[in-house]
Amino acid sequence: FEQKRGHVVSAVELLIKYRGVSEQEAVEELQKRVIDAWKDTNEEFLRPIAVPMPILTRVLNLSRVIDVLYSDGDNYTHSETKLKDYVTSLFVNPLPM
Repeated sequence: FEQKRGHVVSAVELLIKYRGVSEQEAVEELQKRVIDAWKDTNEEFLRPIAVPMPILTRVLNLSRVIDVLYSDGDNYTHSETKLKDYVTSLFVNPLPM
């Protein structure tokens, strides 16, 4: 989609070009990196550090939002798809507490 609009190259295209791998291999490599990043994030979040927990929670929540937006395609650009359903279930049909 970005390529049709003349935007920057995607991470998949960069891996294909510079590593000489197939598109499928590039996608799998990126998915592995995302999984590893989540593991690192969760591990670091559990360690006691000098940064206040409310700040860490905001960073973690931002990571969660980005994961929802991009884990299954570009739900930000194509917000009429799954993102619309997520927002509806969050604000229109929330779970009772």
